[in-house]
Amino acid sequence: MDDADRAASASRQPAVACPGCDLLQCLPRLGPSARVRCPRCGEVLATAPVDPIERPLALTVAAAIVLIVANTTPLMGLAVAGRAAQTTILGGALTMWSQGQALTGALVAICAAIAPGAYLLFMLAVLTAVRRPPAPPWVGTLLRLAGHLQPWAMPEVMLLGLLVALVKIAELATVTAGVGLYAAGALPVLLAAIAVSFDPGAIWERVTWVGNETPPRIAPR
Repeated sequence: MDDADRAASASRQPAVACPGCDLLQCLPRLGPSARVRCPRCGEVLATAPVDPIERPLALTVAAAIVLIVANTTPLMGLAVAGRAAQTTILGGALTMWSQGQALTGALVAICAAIAPGAYLLFMLAVLTAVRRPPAPPWVGTLLRLAGHLQPWAMPEVMLLGLLVALVKIAELATVTAGVGLYAAGALPVLLAAIAVSFDPGAIWERVTWVGNETPPRIAPR
């Protein structure tokens, strides 16, 4: 291919702006595990994951199962002076609500159960729909909603609070870790793995656009 053919091929590719220096450039088609950097500042413009669909889907299914286990099985059991008690994540949030700590209970329920559950539900719908391209246009809407929900899915904050509480009450009561506690510990790891393996650009390329027009490619930030 001579210079004229390369220039013609590049002109057919949508231009993207580098998020680091705003240099307009055309991205080539990427092979597996390939990465494109800006020639001016070295900013990573695009990456091509090895398995952009199946791997995130498997991780999302695993995270959904772990989330269900974390919210339906006891986190821990406490025994003191011959009395024992145990609770779940939503049970603890409900107890806070009934004891006058409505705001804290609502935040626990949203960040530890509702937001992660909705995020994983949207991700499952998106990844299932794009397995056979072209994907329906509603996939884009769910992908945006998942992006808005992701910052609110913070089970690791709740897990840190549980660990602090365990340290404080370990000398006053007998604490027994439940299955839910192990599931709550595995959930942040799976959510991080989903974020690392998921490529939104690969999803957008499979979405059917109105009028069959090719969407503009935007450099990831």
